[in-house]
Amino acid sequence: MGGPGARAEQPETQVQLDQRRLAHSAPVIEQIGPLAVPDTGRTKANADASAPSPTAAASLPDDMSDHLLGGLWGARHWMARQGIMLDVHEVDELWANATGGSASAADGHNGSGTGPYYDGVTLVTLGLDLEKIIGLRGGLFNISALQTHGRSISQDHLVLFNPVSGYEADRSTRLFEMWYQQSFLDNTLDIKIGQQDLDTEFLISNYGALYLNANMGWPVAPSNNLYSGGPSWPLAAPAIRVRYRPSDSLSILLAASDDNPAGVRYNAFFVQHGGNAADPTSQTTLDGSGTLFNMNTGALLMAELQYAINPGPGRAGLPGIYKLGGYYDTADFPDYRYNTSGIPLGSARDTTSSPRMVAGNWLVYAVVDQMLWRPAPDSARSIGAFARVTGSGPSISTQISFAVDMGVNFNAPFRSRLNDTLGLGWGLGEAASGLRQYDRNAHLPVQNTETYLELTYQAQLQPWCTLQPDFQYIFNPSGGVLDWSRHHTVQNEAIFGLRSSITF
Repeated sequence: MGGPGARAEQPETQVQLDQRRLAHSAPVIEQIGPLAVPDTGRTKANADASAPSPTAAASLPDDMSDHLLGGLWGARHWMARQGIMLDVHEVDELWANATGGSASAADGHNGSGTGPYYDGVTLVTLGLDLEKIIGLRGGLFNISALQTHGRSISQDHLVLFNPVSGYEADRSTRLFEMWYQQSFLDNTLDIKIGQQDLDTEFLISNYGALYLNANMGWPVAPSNNLYSGGPSWPLAAPAIRVRYRPSDSLSILLAASDDNPAGVRYNAFFVQHGGNAADPTSQTTLDGSGTLFNMNTGALLMAELQYAINPGPGRAGLPGIYKLGGYYDTADFPDYRYNTSGIPLGSARDTTSSPRMVAGNWLVYAVVDQMLWRPAPDSARSIGAFARVTGSGPSISTQISFAVDMGVNFNAPFRSRLNDTLGLGWGLGEAASGLRQYDRNAHLPVQNTETYLELTYQAQLQPWCTLQPDFQYIFNPSGGVLDWSRHHTVQNEAIFGLRSSITF
């Protein structure tokens, strides 16, 4: 079993697998919690020497330097011997909008669209290795909880297709994930069932995880097109996920999930009876505790095929990961063009604000993470690039029809800062034809394309602490949406941010 902190062998999480495939050149990923990626806080400069094997990737290292409280005076090592993993993670962000924006509904529509904001989250994760506890080989139980605090600058002021931060959320204390995973066939097959956040395994770019803009995580299309944005942070949903890895280069992922974790059905979208003005993201209206387990709207069916080239540390070739996937949602969605009587929705003749419903919603996507340069196979310095393209429909019942995200990361940009990462990212989201037709019906500015640019620098101050200054510039917010307070479209926005992350 190894040292006092060793766990029984468990299959790698998807993020751990991708990190190893990319030779640990991807940035520290915190959003999914320390249990899922217990090694990402460790120094990339030493990653090759301490890289986990494919079957022992979940091992807890004896060195607890990536936790502020270390081994908790021996308590963490004792718990690990019993098969218990406990982590606490805190992320805090400061934001300021220097230009553009809109006056906030939170203060009675007073003031301007600029000014400072704060948001944060505390994440507590408990994992149980059932082989150590009851002798069930390959069994793992996970439960986690969130405490989200502060306010969302995007929701109050920025009027964007997707927030400037993936951590923005309504204030709540809630259950996050609760699932059981069982592995088979020497860890080449594993099945996970329970309350899950699918954006930790599907649709993600590991290089893109460096960036703070929410588009770089769970992308803009599902965030706008699905009920409550689908099963993505901070909302999880009942799901079953199957992963098969016939080789170290190839992975196949399948999932079936509830498509509406918040459970809001009849005013989930703004065209349904004016939307949910008090809670636009529908995160707390019916279920502020995360225990609703809604199963009443439809099923979200997802599939992804992954292929890695030159996977793992120490190889002469440059590693890369290529992903193709898609989803289909079986629920009914509002037709943005017509109401239930066939009258143009949003027009002067529309007195119901009750859209006609259309069956189904789909998305296809491709993701590329590719290292472009490194001076030597064992070097901490490297340049990597990523790109993700999504296309979705039907265009009459979705808000976003097409989106692109891409960027370039420079690991160890300074020789004295081997664990830092500098990144420049860019992306766009294009309004679907149904949404544009609604604008025409309502005599509003017709939305088209929102584009954003992000410059960010992740600095590792300690193995347990990162600090990340960030700058974003948003062109044409929400594709040219009306700013009610000034009677013209919301102007371009210059946004400054600072994120701190601490693992206790």
